[in-house]
Amino acid sequence: MTQMVGKKVGEGGCSEVFQWGGNQQIVKVAKGNTNVDAVKREFSNNMLVWENGLPAARPYELLEVDGRPSIVMERIHGESLMEHFFRYLMQPPSEKSQYGDSSEFLKITARLLNETHRFGNLPLPSQREMMIYSIRSAGYLTASEKERVIRHLEQLPIKKQVCHGDPNPGNIMIRENKALFIDWMNASIGNPEADLAEYVIMIRYAILPPHAPSSAVSNFDSLRAHIIQIFCDEYRRLSGNSLDEVENWIMPVAARKLCADAISEEEKMLLLAEIRSRL
Repeated sequence: MTQMVGKKVGEGGCSEVFQWGGNQQIVKVAKGNTNVDAVKREFSNNMLVWENGLPAARPYELLEVDGRPSIVMERIHGESLMEHFFRYLMQPPSEKSQYGDSSEFLKITARLLNETHRFGNLPLPSQREMMIYSIRSAGYLTASEKERVIRHLEQLPIKKQVCHGDPNPGNIMIRENKALFIDWMNASIGNPEADLAEYVIMIRYAILPPHAPSSAVSNFDSLRAHIIQIFCDEYRRLSGNSLDEVENWIMPVAARKLCADAISEEEKMLLLAEIRSRL
């Protein structure tokens, strides 16, 4: 299979991404921290949501590349929301008006999540079971703390809507002014509030990479509350739902994130402090 692999075009916490064949497909090649069962789950999830018309790239094939589980996908020619977001952070405050006073691109995640959450009862994994497994597998918390978080989670209402599970800007691609999600590995049936809490936690506590200019870090720190407000207002406007329940999901979602490979130790310490303050 290696003869089909082209140049590297991206990388995430769980995979490396290469051109595949021509220019219309890519192959996601799992890293050592991602086993074949996880890749099979991502492929199955992605195929299911794509076939049901959710905003997703088309998956083609599950295979191995140099002994590593891999997925051949439709290549999205465009840019990620992360790229757009960093460009926004690099602009001096006086020039941010070029993005529009309403910061339209900051509303994209809310719109995609609202579109995703309109679907229900697809045969995806249980969000609650996945969260409990992750919480029990994570380090940092004591066994007693984990059980207290799980008891809190089990008292929350049960819903059955499609959730993405990882709505960060790096998982959103913009193609011809249309946005779609990539990386459906953590997709599930459950409560939309978990997705919303995931986004709020990310904006509230994300640590920008070390190579990020100090001006971008400073801009991001000053805009965190503003970004969350725009996101929540747009989701509330589109869904017509109150977001009162989101706060109840912050602690279990933060606990689940403690086992994520893609976030820094510094960020995990912030999440740990948040969890313990709520316990």
